[in-house]
Amino acid sequence: MLSIKDQAPQQPASDKDKPGEWLRILAKYRQPRFGRSIFELAVTAVPFVALWVAAYACVINGLWSGYFLVLPASAFLLRLFMIQHDCGHGSFFAQRRLDTWIGRVLGVLTLTPYDYWRRLHAAHHASAGNLDERGTGDITTITVAEFNSRSWGGRLSYRLYRHPLVMFGIGPAWLFLFKQRLPFGMMGAEALPWMSTMGTNLGIASAAALMIWLVGLAPFLLVHIPVVLLAAAAGVWLFYVQHQFEDTHWSKTGEWEFPRAALHGASHYDLPVVLRWLTGNIGVHHVHHLSSRIPYYRLPEVLRDHPDLACIGRITLWQSLRCVRLALWDEEMGKLVSFKEARMTPVHQAWVYASPPETID
Repeated sequence: MLSIKDQAPQQPASDKDKPGEWLRILAKYRQPRFGRSIFELAVTAVPFVALWVAAYACVINGLWSGYFLVLPASAFLLRLFMIQHDCGHGSFFAQRRLDTWIGRVLGVLTLTPYDYWRRLHAAHHASAGNLDERGTGDITTITVAEFNSRSWGGRLSYRLYRHPLVMFGIGPAWLFLFKQRLPFGMMGAEALPWMSTMGTNLGIASAAALMIWLVGLAPFLLVHIPVVLLAAAAGVWLFYVQHQFEDTHWSKTGEWEFPRAALHGASHYDLPVVLRWLTGNIGVHHVHHLSSRIPYYRLPEVLRDHPDLACIGRITLWQSLRCVRLALWDEEMGKLVSFKEARMTPVHQAWVYASPPETID
């Protein structure tokens, strides 16, 4: 994979490289446009409903060639999640009550309890790239040394967790269908995560019951389950690529700085135009992490006005496929490496020679 330094010529440091300077520059993009937000919601929700109904019509009439409509329907469901995501940051309407209730309603469609998810996601933004604060709202990532220190079973468990079939297949299904039905990670917290989760569960059950009554159990399951699972897999893939790229940034608490971690710990996933639109510009993730109150539809405006940002952490759709092999953080090299590459690191070699023969893989 091309590294950041291979993608763009090195330039002398400027005032924009100083901590907080980009925050000041980006502040003017934080204001949403109410009419545009309404438009974005409409052009996402209406096609989603239309595609869902069309897929259902094909199923009940035996037109299985039209079953492919679940694919674009899942893409629009993913886009609805991106709107919910912006609501969680208070950036879609910038009106707290409106953002909250739109987010809660969308949470019934996306199977994501809004207030519970918002808490976890806020923790992710506050600690992304901090080696000492991993584990909340993140994809689990361990260092080469931590991997070597695990038992045989612990290493196998981590390998299975990072396997593409688990990460992008079983994992998304488990997360959206089952795990988010209880406020895991906040079981001892105040009432809001519980209320959010149980309220969303009730909304999901009510909506599902109504749809089953209207269209029947089998057609509902044949259409909606694939739509949800495809959207979930795409969502997890996007979240993975936005932080699990070779030259991402991780550092320990004493060295960790929010602006640097935000700008260099998240990628610029430079997608084709159609995919960029369907994913709500979430690929401009480094800018989003640096200033999460910018509405997603204004992120392209940021790149147009500040093209030097487009080169930071940029990966293309083709390059992103190679990110799947990355699994461990090499603290000495300061980058993510694959299991194979980890075996060649000095840390692993030192562990091999220091370990009894029976503990070596």
